Amino acid sequence: MTDTRTTVIGVWPTLIYRDGPAALRFLTEGLGFTLVASYPGEREGSIAHAELSWPAGGGIMLGSVDRGENEFDGLADQAQAVYLVHDDPDALFERVTAAGATVVRGLRNEDYGSRGFSVRDHEGNFWSAGTYAGE
Repeated sequence: MTDTRTTVIGVWPTLIYRDGPAALRFLTEGLGFTLVASYPGEREGSIAHAELSWPAGGGIMLGSVDRGENEFDGLADQAQAVYLVHDDPDALFERVTAAGATVVRGLRNEDYGSRGFSVRDHEGNFWSAGTYAGE
């Protein structure tokens, strides 16, 4: 099998939040994403588009509920989930729980060799992190 991985990011998980600014704080201060870009939405305090990079590679995009008639706004009412590769899940767990995340699954070693955890953010989205980086 040929390795088709590239340095160009070809998959962008996108999350919709009711409170975009709070999400940006949680994701940068709590989880350790780096804010690359953020553009305001039409409604005061909303985010039309934000891009965040992950230290191990890749990134996410997010927005906040803005106009009420957007096809994606309904995602804010559904739990979304993202997995993050991290080489020190113990330190990340301390950081993210200090930032107010709710623990779903505490730190543990998996039978497939990963160490990690799962938490929920302030709007109920699941964030899992571990050492498993794929095959």
